[in-house]
Amino acid sequence: MTTSIFYFVATLSIIFSLMVIFAKNPVHSVLYLIVTFFTFTVHYILLNAQFLAVVNFIVYMGAIMVLFLFVLMLLNLNKDNEPLKSTLIKVVGVIAGCCLLVTLAGALKATAISDPVVLRNPNLGLVKNLGKELFGPFMLPFELCSILLLSAMVGAILLTKKEKV
Repeated sequence: MTTSIFYFVATLSIIFSLMVIFAKNPVHSVLYLIVTFFTFTVHYILLNAQFLAVVNFIVYMGAIMVLFLFVLMLLNLNKDNEPLKSTLIKVVGVIAGCCLLVTLAGALKATAISDPVVLRNPNLGLVKNLGKELFGPFMLPFELCSILLLSAMVGAILLTKKEKV
């Protein structure tokens, strides 16, 4: 049952990610990207990584994609504004696409040889275990990151504050 759900969601992920690439309208492309991120959230749930699923749902689908959508609507991209692409850019794009296809073929060849992923520890992705790791051996780096983020937030506030004349 789980494998059939996995293959169904993986197929949806591939379809929607291709729709992101081939959509003519940039707003539609961002909307397809939101759906693609939702399928990634379903993958995280299937892998028993609830924390990653929630973070992906809130941060990527909620905040970043809304920001992308806002910027695209603010820019008001039209066909008239888009310059014509030179042949050099088109050739580089074709070469990059061929490199991507070779990489994809090598990855598919490697997956045919390897064993499927089996979850040996069912408590692997739980928030409780993540908290034990973060506040255990990784306590110092975690706290240093929080101090760094706090100083960045204070710096951003000070940069935007107007000085009195």
